[in-house]
Amino acid sequence: MSSPTTNPATEAGPPSVQAERLEELFSRCQDELLGMLYYFLGSAEDARDALQESFLKCWRRRESLGGIENLRAWVFQVTLNTGRDMRSTAWRRHRRTLNQPEAEVIAQPTTHEADRRREEQLAAVRKALKQLRSEEQEVFLLRQNGELTYDEIAQSLKLPVGTVKTRMRLAIGKLREALEV
Repeated sequence: MSSPTTNPATEAGPPSVQAERLEELFSRCQDELLGMLYYFLGSAEDARDALQESFLKCWRRRESLGGIENLRAWVFQVTLNTGRDMRSTAWRRHRRTLNQPEAEVIAQPTTHEADRRREEQLAAVRKALKQLRSEEQEVFLLRQNGELTYDEIAQSLKLPVGTVKTRMRLAIGKLREALEV
């Protein structure tokens, strides 16, 4: 899937057009954003709260969307920043997240062997992602879910590209090891 880009000269449009573009992008990317937040926050309820807060943050800036070159990347970065803010608050630090196995499997239970194996694989990936350091999770999720380039990740996290690539390499190595790939 290619990332939507805007050209201020051709797509700035009136605020109503910008609002429609934002709503459509959030609708199309909702599952990916929610998944990223779930892995990042460790709680389905917190992920849903953060997604709503992210949409509100983006909505408040909808009139300036014409100047954003990669709207998808921007939305993923705003969402990740919202998740980071939620995770770092004192309230979150002192709160214990309950194990929510029912939240990990969103799909209906299946009877097919292939579907069962796929669910087991997804559960293993979720568990492996939770074991990554937060810096590695951020880079991995922005690259995989957000489809950002290393340069875009480096710019949004204010890091050198080499550091971003190192974190990605470490994340992939740890995931491979955990999943025995």
